[in-house]
Amino acid sequence: MTTCSHPFFSRDVGVAPTGSTGVGATPTSRLKKPKPDPHSKSLRKGRRSIPHQIYLITATTQDRVTVFADFYAARTLIRLLHTDPEARTLAFVVMPDHLHWLMQLGQIRSLSQVVESLKTLSAKKIGKPFWQDGFHDHALRQEEDLRAVARYIVANPLRAGLVNRIGDYPHWDSIWL
Repeated sequence: MTTCSHPFFSRDVGVAPTGSTGVGATPTSRLKKPKPDPHSKSLRKGRRSIPHQIYLITATTQDRVTVFADFYAARTLIRLLHTDPEARTLAFVVMPDHLHWLMQLGQIRSLSQVVESLKTLSAKKIGKPFWQDGFHDHALRQEEDLRAVARYIVANPLRAGLVNRIGDYPHWDSIWL
């Protein structure tokens, strides 16, 4: 268990450093999966996976635990955002308890498969299940300004009061900024 030393967060984030299971930790295979959100099924209503479509994805940690207040956990997720050939990352911000991800879907796997793969891999690499079931998606329309959407995404830490300048927050990127 790692205690976060970030000035905005002081609670345990439950993340063990690389190569460590932490003191008293249980192997990943024995950890209990977070309880399902009773509304996660409603997020899937009307969801369509359209090849090459650009989506804005929001995924949240279970019970809003601040897993990504831990630098290692946030950087692990960021590395994974760039590894799936079925998801071209355009912009993202990793907030302490959730992810905003602007991405373009490939043509082989569905949107749900890509997001679930990211959530599964990140939970395994970080060492415990922590994602809330489901995710929110918004398929961007052709007339929507992608740069404006990217600016909105990366400005989340400012609006949340975590920093005074976007450049002071370490867990964001955009192909345009």
